[in-house]
This record gives sequence, C-alpha cells and structure tokens, in this order.
Amino acid sequence: MTIKDTEIFSLIEKEKLRQSEGLELIPSENYVSEAVLEALGSILTNKYSEGFPGKRYYGGNQYIDEIETLANERIKKIFGFEYVTVQPHSGSPANFAIYLAICEPGDTFMGLNLTDGGHLTHGWKMSATSMFYKSVPYHVKADGRIDMEEVERLAKEFKPKFIWSGATAYPFIIDFKRFGEIADEVGAYHVADIAHIAGLIAAGEHPSPVEHAHLVTSTTHKTFRGPRGGFIGITKKGLEKDPELISKIEKAIIPGFQGGPHNHQTAAIGVAAGEVLSPEFKEYGSQIVKNAKVLAETLQKGGIRLIGNGTENHLLLIDLTPITGPGGGVFGSEALEAAGMTANKNTIPSEPCSPFFPSGIRLGTPALTTRGMKEDEMKKVGEWIVRALSEIKLYNLPEKKEERKEYIAKAKKEIFANHKLIEIKKEIKTFCANYPVPGID
Repeated sequence: MTIKDTEIFSLIEKEKLRQSEGLELIPSENYVSEAVLEALGSILTNKYSEGFPGKRYYGGNQYIDEIETLANERIKKIFGFEYVTVQPHSGSPANFAIYLAICEPGDTFMGLNLTDGGHLTHGWKMSATSMFYKSVPYHVKADGRIDMEEVERLAKEFKPKFIWSGATAYPFIIDFKRFGEIADEVGAYHVADIAHIAGLIAAGEHPSPVEHAHLVTSTTHKTFRGPRGGFIGITKKGLEKDPELISKIEKAIIPGFQGGPHNHQTAAIGVAAGEVLSPEFKEYGSQIVKNAKVLAETLQKGGIRLIGNGTENHLLLIDLTPITGPGGGVFGSEALEAAGMTANKNTIPSEPCSPFFPSGIRLGTPALTTRGMKEDEMKKVGEWIVRALSEIKLYNLPEKKEERKEYIAKAKKEIFANHKLIEIKKEIKTFCANYPVPGID
C-alpha cells in the first residue's frame, strides 16, 4: 500500500494503537467488522442520490437503489417494521425528522429530562427541539426508574402531539407497552428512540417497542454494531393512525432538512444488518448483558455506588458524589483515561451540579464484548475501575465557577502523572493484547 498522506495516516495509526491498547467503556461506542469497514470505505461515496429508491433526482442510481432497498429490507426483517428508511445520517437527524413530519412549530411533546438520562433531541432546553417546539420533560424517581405516573399525569395535562420513550443513560428496561397506552389515551404519537438498545432488541435481550409505538428511531452503531448512521421505522400501529406517515417522513428528510444519503454508509448499514440477522449476534447481545451485570456486581463489591443499584441492560451509571462530591465526573473520566480506560462523564438523576460538570460516569459493555471478553474479564475490568477511582478522592470541584478551569487543569496534570494510574495502564495494555479489535492488524 502506497501512503499518499503521511500526516493523516500517522494519526490514524495512533488512533489504532489507542483503540487496541485500551478498554473502551463508553456504552455508545463499539467496533465494526472488517466487512462493514470495507463497505464504508468503498467507491459508493462518489455518488449523489437525493431522493429514495426509484424516486431519485439524479441518474445513475440503479445499483444504489438496490443497495438501499436491501439495507431497508434487512432492518424491516430484524424489527418487523412496515416501512423503514436508513437515510438519516445519524440518530439526531432521525429524531429531527420526526418533529418535521408530525409537528407544527410550537406543538407540545414530551421526553425524558436530559439530566435524568434523556437525550438532547428529546427536548433539552439548549436543543433546537425545545427552541421550535414546546418541551414538557418527565423525570425518574428516587430509585432511578422513569416515573410513569408522572408521564401519565403530564400527558393528560398537556395533551402532547407525541411522547418520546427511550434514553441515553438509563440502566433499566423501558416499558414501551405503558408508554403506548398513555399515548393512546391522550391521542398522541408514541415515538420510541432505541438508539442505545437496538442491538439488544434485535438479540431478544430487551422488549421491542414495535407493537406499542407508532414510530421508531435509532442509530446504527452502539449495540447494533454498525457504522455511524440512523434509521426511522414506521409500525403497523403508526400507519393505522396516519396512512400518510411514509410520505411525511420522506418529505421531512428531503427536502425537509437533510438532502442526499451517504451511500457508502447505507451499504455499511446493510452489511451490519446482515450480521445482526446471524445466530451469532443473538449470542453477542446476550453476552453484553451478562457482562454488564458482572461488571456492576464487581464495582459494587468495590464500594462504587451505581444508579439503580445495578443494570438491566448494557449500561451502568456511576454516582461519584460519595467519592468527590458534586461535579466529580470530570475527575473520574480523566482518571479512567489515564489508566487506559475510556468512559464519559455524565449527569445523574437529581444532578447536584450541572450538565457541564456532572457528578457521574457512564459505562457500558458492548465494545468489550465485541473483543471477546466475558464474565471473568469483566471482574478484572471492574477491579481496575475501582482502583482508578480510588485515586480521585482528594479532588472536589470548586463551588466558585471562576476557580474551576484552573483547578481542573491542575487536577488533570496530576492525574496523568499518578504512578498508580500509570501502572494500571501498563496492566491493561498487556491484557488487551489478547483481545484484538476487529479491523486492526
């Protein structure tokens, strides 16, 4: 292979090394197969394809039509949709298409509050979704579970156009059936965002929303283990409520806001969907959940507090307030990274600080499971996490905002020079040599 751009190539090689020598604990990240990488790096990126199969604005799309149709059909088969499009470039665009398709500016909708585990596009105050539409957030209870009584009360009070179910930092099974019942009771659409759990649903490890929702959105990465992309599915229930939903969704995508699809991405989604349909994927989804539960047990044995006292899916949410007080997420995530583990700081229910300085860390097992790790390995990972987090006990986020930048910079420097964390990183590097990352030589 002749290297044409040595600067970019060098950086890619460094990223390969980072991925292969460390532990990826961010629950929204995963590793795709070599087959997915091949499709994603194909000549399909050369083609413009505005429109939909059989209805393109450009010529020369006969093979693109076949590729997109195949990807759509595979997704339909996995979940049982009446219609699906894989054209959304990612999860957020898929969600924005919902607003354009079924709402007028100013319409009311409901979604899980961001700091309670919801997503930006479900109505957070800094998102365009709450700038152009009226957001009514619902919350979780003290035990971390969604307050379904509040959902019902708010739905009856505000009569929303639609209700989001789904989350981005929620370690429990989502009651899609109850969401559907509440939406039906007030005449609203029920839109399930399954971005985090699509792969678990496909593997039979989480109940499906298809029987209870009118529309379903998702990413195609995370637990689905495909390229970064998205899809929108319409259910039988959705078409019964509104026979025009297909045309509304397609018009929302183009000319609504997005334009043409990324054809190389479409092909890669099709490849990933083919993998999801294999018997091996069911085993993979089952192992993700087993791994998450063992990781949770190990952390708790080590004195780490978990929101919800564990997990029912692929995701764990650590409450750092007993260790660092409010706002300790930045110290926790930096300590883990210094030790060779990548995680993300995250808000916790009833967040005592702010989304900018959250008090928790979000962890997940999809990427580790892809590398072949199982329960015994999760015990080791959990022990490393406990050791790493014990090194941040002396750090507390200053109450005065003007003092935070300097304090965090100093803390980060100290954390990355911490000899105990450096030692953990060496141990993890040796450990990871036995678990290759797909696509990395």
